[in-house]
Amino acid sequence: MPNYTLNINGKMRSVSTDADTPLLWVLRDELDLVGTKFGCGIAQCGACTVHIDGLAARSCQMQVAILEDVKITTIEGLSKDGNHPVQEAWKEIDVPQCGYCQSGQIMTAAAFLAENKSPSEKEIREAMHGNICRCASYNRIEKAVIVAAEKMS
Repeated sequence: MPNYTLNINGKMRSVSTDADTPLLWVLRDELDLVGTKFGCGIAQCGACTVHIDGLAARSCQMQVAILEDVKITTIEGLSKDGNHPVQEAWKEIDVPQCGYCQSGQIMTAAAFLAENKSPSEKEIREAMHGNICRCASYNRIEKAVIVAAEKMS
């Protein structure tokens, strides 16, 4: 099996796996970074969202072979102490119900707010629309993104 060296959460990590293995499974099964969740496996739900060079990306569809020269950030690497403004806003608004989708929601919101520091409610809805929440916490998610944007400004 080929070896790959990946920059994950600021650390170089070596993995031995097939070239077409999705990043999601490398994170969860090889590196024990289980905050990134499996949802649908077809990049439609957002549960597996991570950052690739700062942009939100679905890890279930990203083959490990193409990721050696990029910076990968998982929910575990968003902040050391869970105090990223988006994480703080999520706690303040008490967003999660079951919590399963929340790491993907947070990663999407963090990437979005890094690009748009003062979004409108419409822009927030558009940015977050690809992340599915089975508990339908969408109103609290939107409110938390607004609070996070305020914290970041």
